[in-house]
Amino acid sequence: MLHQFLIGGVVSLCNIAIHALVMAAVIRVAQVADAKEASRPWLHLVGVMIVTVSVLMTAHAAEVIVWSLAYAIVNAAPANTGLVDFAFVNYTTLGYGDVTPVERWRLLGPMTAMNGVLLFGWSTAVIFAVMRRTILGEAAVAATN
Repeated sequence: MLHQFLIGGVVSLCNIAIHALVMAAVIRVAQVADAKEASRPWLHLVGVMIVTVSVLMTAHAAEVIVWSLAYAIVNAAPANTGLVDFAFVNYTTLGYGDVTPVERWRLLGPMTAMNGVLLFGWSTAVIFAVMRRTILGEAAVAATN
């Protein structure tokens, strides 16, 4: 069991690092975008949000791939299992369908889910922060005009 926690912890930390780098980039780009005056504030908001959410979805997909690579390295799933699909099912807390992990790696699924839930929550907070910052920035520009 300790081995499962160690592997799951290392993979989780890798994903947290990926997420932290992406979050820092998203926030920095949003700050730069907010510094520019937009002639159409609503269109600016739509553009910022599309980019923000798209980048975050890409980060989550990369994190799922990290989990699938870990599953492959430790042989956590039965032979002929689509590991990316298996990792997505765990990461999104969808639950098992037709594939369950091999017995000795059974804790990796819940650890993947815990990692996914935390990172989705973090993404939600960043989406809200970027949206709020963009809206408040546009309100401040409108107030000065």
